[in-house]
Amino acid sequence: MSVDSLISSIKIAGSGMEAQSRRIQVVAENIANASSTAKVPGGDPYQRKVISFVDELDRKTGANLVKTTQITRDTAPFPTEYDPASPFSDESGFVKLPNVNAIIEMADMREANRSYEANLQVIKQVRDLISMSVDLLRST
Repeated sequence: MSVDSLISSIKIAGSGMEAQSRRIQVVAENIANASSTAKVPGGDPYQRKVISFVDELDRKTGANLVKTTQITRDTAPFPTEYDPASPFSDESGFVKLPNVNAIIEMADMREANRSYEANLQVIKQVRDLISMSVDLLRST
């Protein structure tokens, strides 16, 4: 394994960590707004955000890196709750709730966290390989 391939491995894992860090931020925002209602009666509440990834060729190293392309809004319908006493209810007495499902968000958070940790382990292993290689070169 050459030094260039080791450095490429670090860049790939680093791009994965960056992408999962952004994903964790989006999920955290969704969780924080899971109970945010509309600011006006009958209006739309917080709309769940979704992040997308693509692989992008790094011409310098020839490695495929992970990049976030866009953060979009989930088009799933808003659940409603009958609460005519709420200042945010429509003329029928229904309040729209965010289309955020806490269970899905927690699963996404866990998956992103595990992916982040896996990429961190790759970086640690490559660092150890580089260190061992340097030690071998010193001893010869």
